Parts: sequence; C-alpha cells; structure tokens
Amino acid sequence: MTAIYVDADACPVKDEVVRVADRHGVAVHMVSNAWMRLSESPLVERVVVPEGPDVADDWIAERIGDTDIAITTDIPLAARCLAAGAQVLTPAGKAFSEDGIGNALAMRDLMGQLRDAGEIRGGAAAFSKRDRTRFLDTMEATVRAALKG
Repeated sequence: MTAIYVDADACPVKDEVVRVADRHGVAVHMVSNAWMRLSESPLVERVVVPEGPDVADDWIAERIGDTDIAITTDIPLAARCLAAGAQVLTPAGKAFSEDGIGNALAMRDLMGQLRDAGEIRGGAAAFSKRDRTRFLDTMEATVRAALKG
C-alpha cells in the first residue's frame, strides 16, 4: 500500500500533500523534530523524533518502501529513499531519479565547499507560487502512478 513520507520540519507544501493524499486515500507520515500544527485528516500521522542529526531522515529511510513517495529537499535522504525504490519529490515539484542523484550529491558537496571557502553566499531561491503549483501537478501525477502500480 502506498504511503507518503514528508521530511516536514521545513516543508512548505504540507497542506498540499494532505490535499492530494485525502483525494486518493493515501496515508501520510509527517516526520519532524518538533510538534507542529497539521491537518486533522485521519490519514495524517504526526511523527515527532528526537533532536539530532539525521534522526528524521533515519526514521523515514528505515520505513519507506518501493511503492512509497518521499517529499524532501535533503539530497542524501533522497538518495536513501531512491535506493529503497521509492519515488522522491522536492517541494518545488522536481522528481529525483536514480540517474541524477549522483550528480545532485556531487553538486551539493561542491556548493558546500564553495560556501565554506566564502566563494559564494546565500542559498536557494525563494519558494514561489509557481513552485507550489508545479508541486501539486507533479504530486498528483506521482500518486496516481504509484496507485496504479
């Protein structure tokens, strides 16, 4: 049975995930390091893990399977979920793939080194309304495909 795992601490599309999940009757696991106000949908499980590096990631990676969907911007977590056979989306609606995850990990490491060296500053672009729309479209298509098997 398909389930959705959300790396929820900084996820800007929690409401959108629940909306799509409710429409299709899919369980959602919102995993975070702190309690947060979420939809009261019976399909939503609120999972609060202890503080610590990668604790939420570990919880998701240990449970996700090949019929499931993960929502995260964390590239190492995305790689772990892909290795388990899951589909992985960013909140901006980009799908990670087995073919591209190695490049994404390498780019993440390079950008971290450049930031540490002071060569670049700032972070990702601000989340936009267009990103939210793209996410909804991609999420809907991904859930439908997962349910078809």
